[in-house]
Amino acid sequence: MFRPARMLAPLVSLALASAIAASATAGTRAEPLFRIERSKNANVVQYDARVRSDGRLDREEPVDAYWLRLASSGERKELKWLARKAAYGFDVDWRDDGSLELEMVAPIGRRVHVLETEDGWQARTRIDGRVCRIERIYVKSRERRFGLPSVEFIDFAGVDIESGETRTEHYVPD
Repeated sequence: MFRPARMLAPLVSLALASAIAASATAGTRAEPLFRIERSKNANVVQYDARVRSDGRLDREEPVDAYWLRLASSGERKELKWLARKAAYGFDVDWRDDGSLELEMVAPIGRRVHVLETEDGWQARTRIDGRVCRIERIYVKSRERRFGLPSVEFIDFAGVDIESGETRTEHYVPD
């Protein structure tokens, strides 16, 4: 069962627009890929493609991941080292065609393929057995000792590439 954040959608859109403007560095522009929503609070982690003026991904930092602090001011905040290494970071595996695969640090049970399409750069993964443009991931966690979270389940939401239908999947990590 997916936990959509419908009430947050307008706030996410507004915060995302300002964060995208802030995330682009000289010679690049940001294109939104997907976000991770959490049960802990309204803050989300946004993932954007960093696209050069020639339309290709930036080789040094092809994907930018950062906080949207929706629980407070809606501002963009960089992920700290621990958040990148323990939860929201990723490794990049470049492909010959200029696309890439993200291996997420979090145990989401699948890789994310970032590729250029007619509609711009997209993040795709399998949702409910189908290749989908991923829109959001919802992580339900609970706090354990020493403040370390334990993931109870992950819900994926996206759009089926072939049919255009919305797809969701409930995933329980091992």
